Amino acid sequence: MVLDAPLQVPAPVFEQVAEFQHEQVVYCHDHETGLRAIIGIHNTVLGPALGGTRMWHYATEAEALHDVLRLSRGMTYKAAISGLNLGGGKAVIIGDARKIKSEALLRKFGRFVNNLNGKYITAEDVNMTTKDMEYIRMETKHVAGLPESMGGSGDPSPVTAYGTYMGMKAAAKKAFGTDSLAGRRVAVQGVGHVGTYLLEHLQKEGAKLVLTDYYEERAYAAASRFGAVAVGLDEIYDQDVDIYSPCALGATLNDDTIRRLKCRVIAGCANNQLENENEHGPELVRRGIVYAPDFLINAGGLINVYAEVTGSSREGALTQTEKIYDYTLQVLDRAEQDGSHPQAAAIRQAQERIAAIGKVKATF
Repeated sequence: MVLDAPLQVPAPVFEQVAEFQHEQVVYCHDHETGLRAIIGIHNTVLGPALGGTRMWHYATEAEALHDVLRLSRGMTYKAAISGLNLGGGKAVIIGDARKIKSEALLRKFGRFVNNLNGKYITAEDVNMTTKDMEYIRMETKHVAGLPESMGGSGDPSPVTAYGTYMGMKAAAKKAFGTDSLAGRRVAVQGVGHVGTYLLEHLQKEGAKLVLTDYYEERAYAAASRFGAVAVGLDEIYDQDVDIYSPCALGATLNDDTIRRLKCRVIAGCANNQLENENEHGPELVRRGIVYAPDFLINAGGLINVYAEVTGSSREGALTQTEKIYDYTLQVLDRAEQDGSHPQAAAIRQAQERIAAIGKVKATF
């Protein structure tokens, strides 16, 4: 599995913060629990920064910083393009979740979140669960994605998967002239919470499935459950499929993998799928591949937790998530009209809303 690619020679922290235009980066450390975490707050023009906490065994601290900067920026665009009054933030906890995660570590992290006084609201992400959110909630009220038994919206993964499915159907409509996925060959990379729910939608519609996962036993279990073919991590890029769906970590669309892809559509729930959006976005257009921007189609989870924060209904969140189909078609049409690529068109659309609302807030 490929993480968001680290910088070859890590730039100084403030240079990276300036490059991504972040407002604040917070380093969190606690010797007793072993906590090492970074919180990135990208932009709060539209509202408090809401974004999940990811736990991963990063090779270097520079890699963790690069990941949190890209992820939090993506959350800003995700909220803006979805019409939510939220800013963008994200957190990463450095370490192997299967070895170091504990109640004490999570509660200590919750205290760091609490110190930001509501500027950042955390939620679930990779290797985190609703139970983990319960522990964090013991130390701060600035957490979403809580279990329904605690008045929360529960696991956001089903809604994330539903939005991704809607975006995939819209991209298929653009590429094939129909949004039906019956008989379409789909390669799903990553079968964690969201990937599994996406597989349910695809199986129900009659898609032919190929899959892989970082954890081999999870891949084989999913293949058995969904009647899919399980392949190795690196083999997923060489599959003869119609749609490639990255649903794990970022940067799986890069110089090495793009040239190997045989698909016509890319639509997945992973964040930051393009290793270099300025190079690989246009490259996909040149190769005739329709790319559904990641932060647009995976926004269902954010929509779901936003409903929790604002007291809206789950049904309302699902209705808004369904609109991802229309939003995706709009962005794909805009990219075609502009002669650009979908990721650039989606970013422009998000930035335009931030700029417009920023002017509204410019006066007291």
